[in-house]
Parts: sequence; C-alpha cells; structure tokens
Amino acid sequence: MLRLSKKMLYAIEAVLDIAYNAGSEPVQSRDITARQGIPKRYLEQALQLLVRENLLIGVRGPRGGYRLARERRRISVGDIVRVVRTIEAKDALNDDAAGSDLGHKVVRPLWLELHTELLKQLDTVSVDDLCSRADQAGIESEGRLKLDYSI
Repeated sequence: MLRLSKKMLYAIEAVLDIAYNAGSEPVQSRDITARQGIPKRYLEQALQLLVRENLLIGVRGPRGGYRLARERRRISVGDIVRVVRTIEAKDALNDDAAGSDLGHKVVRPLWLELHTELLKQLDTVSVDDLCSRADQAGIESEGRLKLDYSI
C-alpha cells in the first residue's frame, strides 16, 4: 500500500527542485541538499533510481548534475511515486498468508481501490503544476536568477 515514506518525499522534492531551479546548467545534488535539507545518502539513492527509470538524466563531469528526462509538464507525481514504490519494502497487502477472510475479501480490496484512486489523482498533478504552486507560494527559483538573456 502506498505510504508517504521519507524516500518518496525526498524523491518528489528532488525532482521538483530540479524542475524549479534548473537553469542552463544541470542541477547539482549538493545544491539540492543545501536548499531542501535532504540528507546526501538519501538524495543520491533517490536520484540514481530516478535516472535508472528515465525520469532524470545524470550529467557527468565537474559541472555535471541532473536534468529532467522530459518536459516537466510530462512528468506526474504519480510517475515519481511509482518509481520509488517499486523499491520499497513488501507490505501487508502482498502477504497472502496474513489476515482473515474479512481481511482478504473486504478490507484488502477496499485498500487497493483507495490505492488505485490515489495514484489516479497523483497522475493528474504534473511537476509543472508543483512548480506553479512553488511560484505562487513566493519561493524563489535559483534557475531564473542564473539565466542569461544577453545576445
């Protein structure tokens, strides 16, 4: 069953940070750590997972970092949740031995319906939507400050 774990929260925050603060250069993990307070060990783990699952692109080198693998309007919160969900521990819903008939035939199906509905709802929220919310909340984007419009 879906639960908001630290790993999931950090992954969502990291993708949002990359989308919101991206400028002409990739966003470096140390900058995400500084802005979001995400412990480096959790952050690197989440970022590598998101790269493996093609939500982010890792750029190597001294000026390397991370970029979104596709437009921020084409990445949903549901996409991020599904990636993190695949590596989280097995939960009670998948344990066939545990539980009673009421649990297996009534409670679990209800929980699975709620899980499905929640993921559908998360699929309607894009990273671009979250960026708009951050902008409306008055959070300054470092990427905008670093943009150079000179010709």
